[in-house]
Amino acid sequence: MTEARIRQRIKSSMQSGRANEGAWILEYEPAEAKHPDPLTGWAGSGDTREQVRLGFPTLEAAKAYCERHGLAYHVTLAQAGRTLKLQAYADNFKGPDLTL
Repeated sequence: MTEARIRQRIKSSMQSGRANEGAWILEYEPAEAKHPDPLTGWAGSGDTREQVRLGFPTLEAAKAYCERHGLAYHVTLAQAGRTLKLQAYADNFKGPDLTL
């Protein structure tokens, strides 16, 4: 039986916005181990399902997809996000507070 992993999409370090942050991603677990290619030395396998990544708007939709297609799944919950520290651009250039 094929296994899948369902996780919540998190913002990468290259993104500044929060669009699609609450979406859910379904990824297949690897079916075979990776092995180095004799010519290039790159790690790879014949498992093409590793390249498939499906997006869902809710966790319930992702679970329903797995149950409809007979996939065993487990849900990985995202870590709590960081809170934004609001500051002004001028604070980057503020010098030491000198009081005489």
